[in-house]
Amino acid sequence: MRLEEGSPTPLGATWDGSGTNFALFSANAAKVELCLFEPSGRRETNRIELPEHTHDVWHGYLPDVRPGQLYGYRAHGPYEPSAGHRFNAHKLLIDPYARALSGELRWHDSMFGYRVGSNREDLSFDRRDSGPAMPKCVVVDEAFTWGRHAPPKVAWAETIFYEAHVKGLTALHPDVADHLRGTFAGLADPRVIDHLVKLGVTSVELMPAHTFPNDRHLTERGLANYWGYNTLNFFAPAPRYISRNADLHEFKYMVRRLHEAGIEVILDVVYNHTAEGNQMGPTLSFKGIDNASYYVLAEDKRYYHDTTGTGNTVNVAHPRVMQMVMDSLRYWVEVCRVDGFRFDLAPSMSREGAGFDKSSAWLDAVLQDPTLAGVKMIAEPWDLGMDGYQVGNFPPGWAEWNGRYRDDIRSYWRGDPGLLPMLGANLLASADIFDHQGRKPWASVNFITAHDGFTLADLWAYNEKHNEANGEENRDGHNDNRSWNCGVEGPTDDQAVLDLRDRMRRNIMATLLVSQGTPMILMGDELGRTQFGNNNAYCQDTDMAWLAWSDHNDRDHAFFDFVKGLIAVRRDIGLFSQTSFLHGDVLEGTDGLKDVGWFRPDGGEMNADDWHAVDPKVVAMVLADDDRRAVVYFNALEEDMTFALPDTLSDVTWTTLFDTATGQVYAGGTGPEPSWPLTVPTRSMVAVLGRRAS
Repeated sequence: MRLEEGSPTPLGATWDGSGTNFALFSANAAKVELCLFEPSGRRETNRIELPEHTHDVWHGYLPDVRPGQLYGYRAHGPYEPSAGHRFNAHKLLIDPYARALSGELRWHDSMFGYRVGSNREDLSFDRRDSGPAMPKCVVVDEAFTWGRHAPPKVAWAETIFYEAHVKGLTALHPDVADHLRGTFAGLADPRVIDHLVKLGVTSVELMPAHTFPNDRHLTERGLANYWGYNTLNFFAPAPRYISRNADLHEFKYMVRRLHEAGIEVILDVVYNHTAEGNQMGPTLSFKGIDNASYYVLAEDKRYYHDTTGTGNTVNVAHPRVMQMVMDSLRYWVEVCRVDGFRFDLAPSMSREGAGFDKSSAWLDAVLQDPTLAGVKMIAEPWDLGMDGYQVGNFPPGWAEWNGRYRDDIRSYWRGDPGLLPMLGANLLASADIFDHQGRKPWASVNFITAHDGFTLADLWAYNEKHNEANGEENRDGHNDNRSWNCGVEGPTDDQAVLDLRDRMRRNIMATLLVSQGTPMILMGDELGRTQFGNNNAYCQDTDMAWLAWSDHNDRDHAFFDFVKGLIAVRRDIGLFSQTSFLHGDVLEGTDGLKDVGWFRPDGGEMNADDWHAVDPKVVAMVLADDDRRAVVYFNALEEDMTFALPDTLSDVTWTTLFDTATGQVYAGGTGPEPSWPLTVPTRSMVAVLGRRAS
């Protein structure tokens, strides 16, 4: 192999049309070797010491290396865990900047830098070669024909997220070719995309698509890492989702097809920790390249500071590690053309010292980056560290998962007392949390269900979690689910119970879609997907967690039509997705009508005492603009309620928008005219739309 000194930039393996430049950051290594492999990845053919070391970057240029070449690194340096160093040149290491990986990780004790089972634990040293069991990095040619591609650029106020899993969405689709099910190419199938278009969602939020392994403790129990929240590399798409080995273009093809349908692609990303775990974890990449730089270490540097619950925390405060994260984000935007990111455990990336800092170097870097300026940035605003719950505290420009919304709306519809004030606050995009520094209602990402927790169908079918299949004796998963089984735990043939469950899921979905802010729907909720009471299906790569496209009854199809209709109503009317927070301000040119008002069943306006009356569970919300009025009636009582029309709305012509008791929804102003007093049945909602008489 011919070898030249090459360049320290860019990092990674870069094919320039003539040869490949290799560059790897390590501040503490003494030597770095590049290992090349034959096409199967089984045999190492060359081991080449990188000839140059510039500004903590080891680099070299190989004119004879072409795209498709498999490679990895070995880093030499001190193995001194007590000083934070874990170099072990016997371990093949994945390039942090690898654009593609070939093969899956096959667990073996050789992957650990220490001797597994030794009395000295991680202070011992293992000399076995891990190369045969490791996936290999791939040199890639990033060229791709995008054609007349144009991203959808969906306005925030029009955005509706659909949280989905690449495999879960496609594994059981009867019209997707068998070899494409569970892959990016399967998700790009026109029949999958057609379902999303018919439903009306605008943005698919994909659970982790970066490369991740199946955790060893799971494989030993016959399980798998299904969700993927344990990243091994931040640039390479997960090989398990690629139908052809290491074909990066498959991901780009999926993005292009979704964009052609007007649907954005949001990636759920896990930069807060890696798959290497704590001091007893394997040496796969970062730990062996420069442990002391890539991870936040405890005062005793043998151990890791862990705010993620996974054993380690990525040291984003380190300039080279921050560079890697920022380069990764820019890569997925510029090269793969994704439209946004949802950041898992985002406070862990924003800690400087012990606590969360909304002006952290990383958040400031994101704010000023021109590539990310037009990209949707969404935080999961909590982690396991001190002061870890930071909902509402991310800077302007960010949206945040609103966990309070989920909990309060579930509790209200379950019938818990004292929730009416919180219902009102959450319906208005939680302005008490988010309305500061010029932030907009879309900053609140409202959701009822997400990947971690019950599905929507299970929320009204189970009082307790049923996670026995996870092999942890039902100890894992949340205990605070705020669910209600409607009288029977789990499956039932009782038609009255099934009718009530249908009504409850219509209620809570309707609440979500009339709330100001950005709604998010969980994959399959529109079709009654169940996990049979499992609220933590992270290790269930089975039909328990996949969307069963063919296994739906008339109730499920009716609910799909109901959700589709609600989305159309939200889109067409606009009063439920406004661009400014509502505070009950009087509209100009009206006789005291407010942009939002709250009314009792007798038609009188709610006062402070009404909100805190003994167990109030009924209210009418009135949204208004210059000539339209939308009234949404909420009744969480176990009896019917009759509502009078407020005097300020008497000069309006009305049509019905939806009724959760009957399951009817009317898009396009086709609903029947309601009559007052209006009866809202027990545990239900009714919404009406009015226009001022000309």
